[in-house]
Amino acid sequence: MPYKRILLKLSGEALMGEKQYGIDPKRLGEYADEIKAVVEKGVEVAIVIGGGNIFRGLAGASYGMDRVQGDHMGMLATVINGLALQAALEDKGLQTRLQSAIKINEVAEPFIRRRAIRHLEKGRVVIFGGGTGNPYFTTDSAAVLRAIEIEADVILKGTRVDGIYTSDPEKDKTATKFDTLSFNDVLKKGLKVMDTTAFTLSQENELPIVVFDMNKKGNLMKIVSGENIGTVVNL
Repeated sequence: MPYKRILLKLSGEALMGEKQYGIDPKRLGEYADEIKAVVEKGVEVAIVIGGGNIFRGLAGASYGMDRVQGDHMGMLATVINGLALQAALEDKGLQTRLQSAIKINEVAEPFIRRRAIRHLEKGRVVIFGGGTGNPYFTTDSAAVLRAIEIEADVILKGTRVDGIYTSDPEKDKTATKFDTLSFNDVLKKGLKVMDTTAFTLSQENELPIVVFDMNKKGNLMKIVSGENIGTVVNL
């Protein structure tokens, strides 16, 4: 396997499946199957999930809510999603740990770097909830930060499209897909991969990003097996 340890970034919206909001148990089960398959190949898996299917702080702020209050609500939403994914993974027979950047000792461990790494070494799937624990930072930033801290080989950003395009392929039928990009190419072309803070942090730490379609069965396994799936962003 080209990747020994991965950080899988999932959006909260991905958990909705065909629903308009909330969590789709069917989609959750599909993701759990994909993750189980790569864990059984010996790949160490850490996961960061967004909370947009439940609440997004920035959206709340646009309606007049205090941004800090809204972001804290969004962080709690990521913990809810983390608990849901944890239950789905354990239902498949995997060992898991949920760590939160916000202390919720009754439902999750506090994030401790060395403990997280030890869990991964023991074959447990580690889910990071609560974002970075700070307002004004997205779960993209949390994903890059945690990936650097646990010394992951790559960030795999699972989306509903199969890579990075010249424009939104769901709106522009003439959009063309990139197989590989450098960090500088992304900046020059003004492409949206992650928010600027997360992307810059990834670039500075030479941490590659793979954007791929998580909803296509087998894609996660193909990536960790070395196949050219999605779009790779590297130096």
